[in-house]
Amino acid sequence: MIQELSQSNNIVLLFSLLLITSVLVTKFSSRLGVPTLVLFILIGMLAGSDGLDIIYFDNAKLAQLIGVFSLVIILFEGGLQTKWKNVKPIAGTAAILATVGVLFTTAVVAVAAKYILGFTWLEGFLVGSIIGSTDAAAVFSVLKEKNIKMKIKSTLEAESGSNDPMAMFLTISMIQLITGEQDGIVSLIGYFFWQMGIGLILGLVIGRIGAKAINHINLDTSGLYPLFTVAFAFLTYGMTSLFDASGLLAVYIAGIVIGNSEELTYRYSILSFNEGFAWMAQIVMFVILGLFVFPSHLFLWDNIVKGLLISIILMFVARPIAVFTNLIKSNYTLKEKLFLSWAGLRGAVPVVLAIFPLLAGLENSQEIFNIVFFVVLTSTLIQGSTITYMAEKLGVDDPRASKPVHSLELISIGKPNVEMVEYHVTEKNKIIGRSLADIPLPNNSLVNAIIRNDDIITPSGQTVIEDNDILYILVSKKKKDDLINILEKNMDVDLINQVQVNNGSDTST
Repeated sequence: MIQELSQSNNIVLLFSLLLITSVLVTKFSSRLGVPTLVLFILIGMLAGSDGLDIIYFDNAKLAQLIGVFSLVIILFEGGLQTKWKNVKPIAGTAAILATVGVLFTTAVVAVAAKYILGFTWLEGFLVGSIIGSTDAAAVFSVLKEKNIKMKIKSTLEAESGSNDPMAMFLTISMIQLITGEQDGIVSLIGYFFWQMGIGLILGLVIGRIGAKAINHINLDTSGLYPLFTVAFAFLTYGMTSLFDASGLLAVYIAGIVIGNSEELTYRYSILSFNEGFAWMAQIVMFVILGLFVFPSHLFLWDNIVKGLLISIILMFVARPIAVFTNLIKSNYTLKEKLFLSWAGLRGAVPVVLAIFPLLAGLENSQEIFNIVFFVVLTSTLIQGSTITYMAEKLGVDDPRASKPVHSLELISIGKPNVEMVEYHVTEKNKIIGRSLADIPLPNNSLVNAIIRNDDIITPSGQTVIEDNDILYILVSKKKKDDLINILEKNMDVDLINQVQVNNGSDTST
């Protein structure tokens, strides 16, 4: 009993030390020019049996479970943070890259794997399927703080958030063809449309149900709302999996639906909680994957040479072919296509998918895993560390894209009847150059603070609004729409008077 308790305590201690170390390395990743996920993997490898021999981990089933669990959290958080107004113009492009683009990449890599690794055609297509998609965790992590044009950034994020299901579908299908569990190509086509179609539908339906439930339920404490929200992510994945459809696609879609709900209760708390939860999922997933790898088996000259050849073909042949072929009639410039080609990062998803052949007991499963892991390391290390440099060289960087995010959390007991609205003033707003006294805000509203050039300004009636100001306005929920209309539109005098008359009958909040 005492020995078992001691072992449990040691595990807790080791987990805390690994988590603290992983969090601290994020502070230095930008200075070192290395993506954080690479550092997380290295921490896992260092702590493993081939490193400091602190932890021995070789449980493929548990590694896969942790990987899928983490991907659900990461994709859901990516969906919550996705602004539909930015994604809508490029949704078609992202969908093409996430499906046909993955097929093109898979085919090119399959040819390389066939002749470089000496595999059969089916095994070659299995390798291509595993590394055919860009990785949401890698792309979200690397692009989050980069000054990339919104069009390009949205394309990469939407593609990476929606192409993981395609890679998983192809990987499972190839394994079934190799093991004889799948009848043929015709049945795969029908299975593909079922996976994607049902995944999309359930993501939309459960997302809308989740948004309504979050907004209408009256919980005793505000801290339960973020937990209630993330529960819908796992519900979405679980329900979709019951229908044998793409749970990962459904989770990403549900996140977009919930995140873009205009009246989402406790939005800041929900987004902040899920951002932190996603970071923890990334840390745990990459550290576990690092522990699962044995460097003494991975860094053999044969694996290094073959892995480098596959990586070079992926980065300089397969990905560019997929991008340029599928965007041949698009309005993307040559430099934008080149950047999209270079920013196709690989990450956790290929490594998690590389565990599937191990679980299926395929003949060359260990070699497949080692090659895929090496390709992921080179992709994230080379491409991830040069994203900013390539963006500047190709002219797709945008200094205006880097805006500080300011938020105030309104804490209340029970269900609040007021909200703190964060409003970004742009050059298109009619209120620029006008003082607060001249703006007919609803009576029961108050501008609490203005953020201007990273400084906090205490507003008064004579404060003049400037471009790029961030206004924090306390307003009753029922007058929120009136407030937004006043700020967004050039209202005429009659409408202004009508709003003021309606507000005059309300009591103070």
